[in-house]
Amino acid sequence: MVEISPQNGNVPVWINGELYAPENARVSVFDHGILVGDGVFETVKAVRGQAFALTRHLRRLAVSAAGLGLAEPDLDAIHRGTLALLAAAPSWDLARIRITYTSGVGPLGSDRGSEGATAIVAVAEQKPFPPTADVSVVPWPRNERGALSGLKTTSYGDNAKALDYAHERGGAEAIFGNLAGNLCEGTGSNVFLVRGGRLTTPPLSSGCLAGVTRALVLEWFGGEEEDLPLEEFTTADEAFLTSTTRDIQPIRAVDGKVFPAAPGPVTRKAMEVFAERGAADLDP
Repeated sequence: MVEISPQNGNVPVWINGELYAPENARVSVFDHGILVGDGVFETVKAVRGQAFALTRHLRRLAVSAAGLGLAEPDLDAIHRGTLALLAAAPSWDLARIRITYTSGVGPLGSDRGSEGATAIVAVAEQKPFPPTADVSVVPWPRNERGALSGLKTTSYGDNAKALDYAHERGGAEAIFGNLAGNLCEGTGSNVFLVRGGRLTTPPLSSGCLAGVTRALVLEWFGGEEEDLPLEEFTTADEAFLTSTTRDIQPIRAVDGKVFPAAPGPVTRKAMEVFAERGAADLDP
C-alpha cells in the first residue's frame, strides 16, 4: 500500500466514499494511476473554505474520464466528499483541492484491471502566486492530434520535465507550442495574448486544455480564440496566464524578453472583472 501525503496536517483524505486520517490514507501499489498514469484529475480552488466552480470542474472530470475510456465517475459522491473535506479543513484564505480518478488496481502492464476505479479527494493550503510570472518556451511540442489531447490526465511526465526546463532558465512556467508551430498552453495554465488592444487565446483545437478559468475569462471579459504562431508570443503587447489557483497572472517576460507592462491595461481590466464576478458567484 502507498500512503498519500497531502501535506495538509491532520485534514482527512477521502477515498472511494470514506474519510481517512492522513496517516491511513493509502492506495494499492498496483493502482494503474501509479503504474501507468491511467487516470484523470481536477484541481479546484477553495476560498476561505468555499470551493470555486466545483460544478464545472466535476463536469470536466467526467469528460476527461470518458475521453480516457474510464468508467463514469460518481460525481455526486465526489461532490459530497469534497464538501466533507472542506468542512474538516481550516478556513485557509486559499486552498487547493485535488480530485484524482484512476482506473484502479490492475496488472503490471497496460491492460486494465476489473476491480473498479479509485477516487481520491485531498485538500491543502495553497500559497498565493507571485503578482507576475516569467515563462520559458520549451523545445518539445504538444501533440494536438494525440489520444490524450485536451484531457486532464495524470500522465504529467511531459509537464514535469518542461517545468524543470523552465526553472533552470529562471521561468516560473513552461509554455508549449504544438506540432503545427502554434502557441498551445503552459504545463498547468492557459495563455492569453493582447495585440493592438485585441485579446486572443489558442483554440481548443490547438491541443490546449479546456481550462475552467480560461472559459470564464472568455465568458465574463471577452476575447477571441485564434491560432497564434508561436513566434508571435514575444511580439505581443501583453500576455497573461490563467489557471484555477492563479486566476489571472500577468506574464512579465518570455525567455528574458520583457513585455512593456505587466499587467498591461487589458490584463488589469480582465483581472478586475474576474475578481468581481468570481466573488459574486462561487459556482458559476
